[in-house]
Amino acid sequence: MAERTADTHRSQQEEPEQELDVRPLRKPDKHPTIFAAYAELPVGGSFVLVNDHDPKHLREEFETDHAGGFGWEYLNREPRDWRIRITKLVGTPLPRILTDTTDPASHSGEADVTGAVWKLQVRDRDLDSNIIALPAGGTIEAHTGPDLDVLIHVLAGSGRLATERGDLELTAGALVWLPRRSRRQFTAGPEGLRYLTVHQRRQSLLLDTSRIGAGR
Repeated sequence: MAERTADTHRSQQEEPEQELDVRPLRKPDKHPTIFAAYAELPVGGSFVLVNDHDPKHLREEFETDHAGGFGWEYLNREPRDWRIRITKLVGTPLPRILTDTTDPASHSGEADVTGAVWKLQVRDRDLDSNIIALPAGGTIEAHTGPDLDVLIHVLAGSGRLATERGDLELTAGALVWLPRRSRRQFTAGPEGLRYLTVHQRRQSLLLDTSRIGAGR
């Protein structure tokens, strides 16, 4: 009898599970609100997300930012009443492999206007990183670099880096430092040029993308 009374008392003391109902929010506010709530959780803590649909895109964002470090448990899947328990399993994002730089097929998507075929997508980060692919004879015309240092690792192909005092030959394996505000021009060799860049995060590199094109 005393044991049942104690159990009843403990159950009364337990706080109800926290719910985060984002259904009334504007669509642009939903994901930032959810990630802010997740950031406030202690390790092992959780909340129940209430949404009007299956938030598949949200889960993809969690996989990008917190792969292996969060729990995702469906509790209800009724129309306009989807409930998912999201649990914080670790205090910080886990180290992980992002891509295989030796396998062009793993980042063979169509290049954007900057020539990038892969970008670091994690949102909460201090660094930016890209894989740039130039076709045979492709160029990034002469320009002054941004106000930050950039480290480049040539992955494949060959090319030429023109500086204010001569050219540097680029071959696979070369590790190149581009000092901040230095002048540079890239020209890909006959097999094209593919390289990885790493630099401090900023909104955008000061690069005139209109000057990127194939050689003539």
